[in-house]
Amino acid sequence: MKIKLIPFNESMRAPERAHYNDAGADVFAPADVYIPRGQTVKVPLGFGVEIPDGYMGCLYSRSSLSAQGVACEMPPIDSGYRGEIHAVLTNHGQELQKLKKGSKIGQLVIHPIAVPDFTLDLGDERESGAFGSTGA
Repeated sequence: MKIKLIPFNESMRAPERAHYNDAGADVFAPADVYIPRGQTVKVPLGFGVEIPDGYMGCLYSRSSLSAQGVACEMPPIDSGYRGEIHAVLTNHGQELQKLKKGSKIGQLVIHPIAVPDFTLDLGDERESGAFGSTGA
């Protein structure tokens, strides 16, 4: 699957997959990022994406940052969204976290999704009977 990138500045760094079969593609800090303990920051990544209908994107935490108490929050990136993507990073640790420009700060993963139609009536009702309750 190919996902079109939407550049938001000239210094945009595209997501990069370390290995061909990795689930996530690394995203990078466009500048030095400082996250005080107990705080959450939004880091603009310099790009957007055109995700096809039936899919969504999420930015996941990197294990190396998670081990230091830095979590990448995971609000969904909807297929219709064309704005700049931000990494939402929270420092759950006890010390100020300093992430240098160009460091890997999250992993972009594209997921297939089901798009439900919500309704109050599903038609035929099911009972809780079992073992021959619908007849022989």
